[in-house]
Amino acid sequence: MLQIRRAEATDASLIADLSRQTFEETFAAQNSKENMEKFMKEQFSREKLMAEVTDISNHFYIAWEEEEPAGYLKLRQGEPLPELEGRPAMEIARIYVSARQIGKGVGHQLMQTALDFAISKGFQNIWLGVWEKNERAIQFYNRWGFKKFNTHVFMLGNDPQTDWLMYRPVELNSVSGSGSN
Repeated sequence: MLQIRRAEATDASLIADLSRQTFEETFAAQNSKENMEKFMKEQFSREKLMAEVTDISNHFYIAWEEEEPAGYLKLRQGEPLPELEGRPAMEIARIYVSARQIGKGVGHQLMQTALDFAISKGFQNIWLGVWEKNERAIQFYNRWGFKKFNTHVFMLGNDPQTDWLMYRPVELNSVSGSGSN
């Protein structure tokens, strides 16, 4: 049975390892080995990821299937986005599911956790960035009512990639969200 719990500082090494594992699983096949290695070494190092867990503006949740971590969620409170007319918005900074767990509803439960957290903190909107070539994720976010509102450049090693910025109101009645992630 899937359980989701808030991560503690003692989970920092687990979050770092799970972050690196799921990022590799998700993007290694579509990117050069050199760019992946550069990104993992410089921007996604185990030390940097562990430090994120204790940053008070970040909120992590871990999904567990029995005793195995199945995925995780990183939420970030930041400055209001000008594109959202300055309305308070929570960012889904990361939502990743282990390759072995894709299709088992882990992504669905992590997304619901994100929305519940945003509601509990009084946010009106929730937003995220997703690589324009990650069609599976874009379809998942569309099912949850997210709409593209802008783009930005994400540097993966030496490769400038385009991320779609997507948002949705936190309390949206027409949510199918019934995906297989």
